[in-house]
Amino acid sequence: MVRILISMVAFFALNYRGLSGESKPNIVFFFADDMGYADLSCYGAPDVKTPRIDGLAREGVRFTNVYAMGPECTPSRTSILTGRYPQRVGGLECAIGTGNVGRYDDAVRLSNQHDLGLPPVLATLAPGLKKSGYYNGIFGKWHLGYETKFSPLDQGFDQFIGFLGGNVEYFRHVELSDLPVYVSGRKPIQRKGYLTDLITKDALRFLDERAKNRDRPFFLYLPHAAPHFPFQGPDDDTGRLPTAEEWDRGKRANYIKMIERLDQGVGDVLDSLSDHGFGQNTIVVFASDHGAKQPGLNTPFRDFKGTLFEGGIRVPLIIRWPGKIEPGTVSQQVGSLMDLTKSFLAAAGAEAPRQKLDGDDLIAHVVDGKPDYPRTLYWRSRRGNRTWWAIRDGDWKYVRRNDDGNVDEWFFNLKSDPGESHNILETDPASAEAEKLRGKILRWETEVNPAPRSASD
Repeated sequence: MVRILISMVAFFALNYRGLSGESKPNIVFFFADDMGYADLSCYGAPDVKTPRIDGLAREGVRFTNVYAMGPECTPSRTSILTGRYPQRVGGLECAIGTGNVGRYDDAVRLSNQHDLGLPPVLATLAPGLKKSGYYNGIFGKWHLGYETKFSPLDQGFDQFIGFLGGNVEYFRHVELSDLPVYVSGRKPIQRKGYLTDLITKDALRFLDERAKNRDRPFFLYLPHAAPHFPFQGPDDDTGRLPTAEEWDRGKRANYIKMIERLDQGVGDVLDSLSDHGFGQNTIVVFASDHGAKQPGLNTPFRDFKGTLFEGGIRVPLIIRWPGKIEPGTVSQQVGSLMDLTKSFLAAAGAEAPRQKLDGDDLIAHVVDGKPDYPRTLYWRSRRGNRTWWAIRDGDWKYVRRNDDGNVDEWFFNLKSDPGESHNILETDPASAEAEKLRGKILRWETEVNPAPRSASD
């Protein structure tokens, strides 16, 4: 009887976390860069060993139907930190170019005005967690504005060490521009070491500090550079910077070494969580920001980064929350990375944000064991004179591309054709279902105009 009573007390203690300030869950979010859907062992990679990330999947939930809200870095990150479609922030539908370059008309205009980035007034995730008592740290890639007014320190983060642009060399921490991009807080820094290892080192230091200040829960955001180009494993330092021609070219062998070193870093952080006694009350999340470019693998999906086919936007997502999420769960629920915003805020017991979120609470869906439900998700991606649109509505998906006036359209049933190999419009150009989706995406475009960029607008 005593054992039964003890077990009951332990059960209720475990399942009522979050009711008091001391028991709010910590949140650790590992975010890979340009890693493909099939670049982890647990997602079918035939040649990559990722035992620590695979362990997270065994101990939590692995999602198979989750999307980035853009096929490039900046829009995907925008959607997570705002919880909204990136189109609601002007100029960020395309990755900000090296050296703070805008890559389509609106982005060019904002860059010329020194206003290309995520305005603090539109940030939601970190400010919401901070208001709920969290101490927030970010170590790694920002890519949401080079200007000092877009600093993470003005967007709810208490600590920041990382790089401002889209890609940096892994040993010298510079990009192919003259701008200083590696910073601590707001000041440029110089450090020695392999970038993936430095991000892990900063994370471990953060956890050591939090272990001495247990009065506040924490949010640790680790947007890694790996395996984004330049394709440099930890032993690939040639003693010089890659040339511009070499910068974004690489072999699968180098790419694999980058992912496996990332996996080691994930393991080091998980070990530190355990050593400090944080493991049982910490939500741990691993995801990639969009599909891979070659030599990454997006198998079994079509195409690569930069497109709105599944290979450009379908991403791995793993969430572990001990005592809440059943170990070994596999979820086919359609979701998006912007769902993480609402999920994290809800788990933290944070107040509803001022701006209505576009995502759902994906964590609660799994924790509560609810049946999967259909979703409608929208995309628009711009670069130069090319614009992509896409919509997933239940099992149907419509894709449109306007490349400087040359228009192509595709229509798929993802249930029967997940690889998007059969364009239904080729045999049924007047498809009523495709016309329905065209209408939906046109209406959506009228609803996602950019929000005011300052409190006074």
